[in-house]
Amino acid sequence: MTIRSSAPMPDSLRHFMRASQHPARSVPCPHCGAHAHRPCVLRKTGRQLPQPHPQRVSAWAQTTACCPDCQVEPTTPCHDEGRARTTVHNRRYQEAEATAA
Repeated sequence: MTIRSSAPMPDSLRHFMRASQHPARSVPCPHCGAHAHRPCVLRKTGRQLPQPHPQRVSAWAQTTACCPDCQVEPTTPCHDEGRARTTVHNRRYQEAEATAA
């Protein structure tokens, strides 16, 4: 049997592959520089990771959900009493996951 690498992927399989990916893959990774819809990689080895970096998940939550804790809209970074945070609040992660479901 010969396997052709240039054969098109069936739509049913393509949909399954995307459905099993973390929704954070829809944004670029600020940690490793992976493009949107591509897996995160280890910078030293280039090995693909099965899950996105935490910074990418935070960027995705910031892009897609409002924050119930600090009351900011999507794309606006979370803050604690006016001080910027490097990540988003946990409740914002929950909001983003609920939106993706």
